[in-house]
Amino acid sequence: MGRLVFPGDADWDEARVGRVFNARRPDRQPAAVLLASTEQDLVDGVRLARERGWRIAVRSGGHSWAAWSVRDDALLIDLGGYREMAYDPETEIVSVTPSVKGGLELRPFLAERGRFFGGGHCPTVGVGGFLLQGGQGYNARGWGWAAEQIAAIDVVTAEGELVRASETENSDLFWAARGAGPGFFGLVTRFHLRTRPFPAAIVETIHVYSFDHFDTVMTWLHGIHATISPDVEIVAVSERGNLVVTGFALTSSAEAGREALAPLETCPVIDKALVRETAVPSSFESHAERQIAANPEGFRYIVDNAWLTGSPAEVTKAINPLFTGLPTERSFVIWFSMAPLRELPDMAFSMQSEIYCATYLVYDDPADDRRLRDWLTARMTELAPVTAGQYLGDSDFTAREMRFMGAAQYARLREIRAVRDPESIFVGYLTGDGEPPRNVNPWEAP
Repeated sequence: MGRLVFPGDADWDEARVGRVFNARRPDRQPAAVLLASTEQDLVDGVRLARERGWRIAVRSGGHSWAAWSVRDDALLIDLGGYREMAYDPETEIVSVTPSVKGGLELRPFLAERGRFFGGGHCPTVGVGGFLLQGGQGYNARGWGWAAEQIAAIDVVTAEGELVRASETENSDLFWAARGAGPGFFGLVTRFHLRTRPFPAAIVETIHVYSFDHFDTVMTWLHGIHATISPDVEIVAVSERGNLVVTGFALTSSAEAGREALAPLETCPVIDKALVRETAVPSSFESHAERQIAANPEGFRYIVDNAWLTGSPAEVTKAINPLFTGLPTERSFVIWFSMAPLRELPDMAFSMQSEIYCATYLVYDDPADDRRLRDWLTARMTELAPVTAGQYLGDSDFTAREMRFMGAAQYARLREIRAVRDPESIFVGYLTGDGEPPRNVNPWEAP
């Protein structure tokens, strides 16, 4: 059944939080940790929890900023030692266990076979939590959310049964798994994912501006991003005192990439750019290096986010204090285009807008925890007039709750949970008061 680690064991803290990426680790104390290495370990773990009256929390990659998986008095089933990948050339589907790292492991595995899956940008993120939360992966604006590419899942139910879930079997579990995140009431043992051909050409434009031009550049970008080719991922980043605007084109040829990136040359202050790299050859490997540099291990993180909506001038004015006033040197903000929005398939994931904005405070002194959390909460509160909701992947409900799912979808999710996990064996969302999240923006609550 894998190895059980209990409080008081010599390696308890390592088992409890050793694989939590964020160095700002919680004090919460599970009942035990199961270090799993096989699918049968996961089945046995769920059945053991039922026997002992424990609730269950699951850790796949360990990158949850809020450490969703570390829960008081629950059995933490850690999937770090359970890593398998298999590719079927006939169906072009890759089967992968939740703790496999999307960038470091899955991407090169598929590249050797001429295939690609739009996993997370940070290469050390495990696919499990990423996919359950929706999966804002490479070129999500053009190719869709990663969860849309799930063909099926294998999942251990709250009853301790291993079943397959897809559009045609156990469809309620399949619906919920695509977007419920830590509110999912099952233990996914394997994802079966549709893949696409590896991009023939990867071309990138990078422009760096001083903050003196922030309002001009971002108002312009808000005005044009929906018109740019869906083959381009468009991101603006506040990075070490500058504004970096990038276009990452994944196309059929270098020439097609240059054409797709051409609109980024229309910025009205392009001549003021501190750095101007236009349609240069790029790679996922170079992106991975930059992501690892931006998200260093061993540091403390406080993260929050918002789906933004409003006119270019309104949104630009609202996000200016976030981008230009970051309180630590390593901190950064991303502005991520999802425009033009596509209609989502019927799944639990249902909260999005044309602009995603997330702030990552990166620091190393525990004494700064409260000050930095208060700073970020104040900035996010100021965004309320242009905020539609938030994304689970960068959320911490113990600090701030907002709308994260459509109202109808959230109601359906709770109905399915009541049937599939009536005893609440699986822990669900972690909130500050222990109650289920209300899934409403605070300023809209009755």
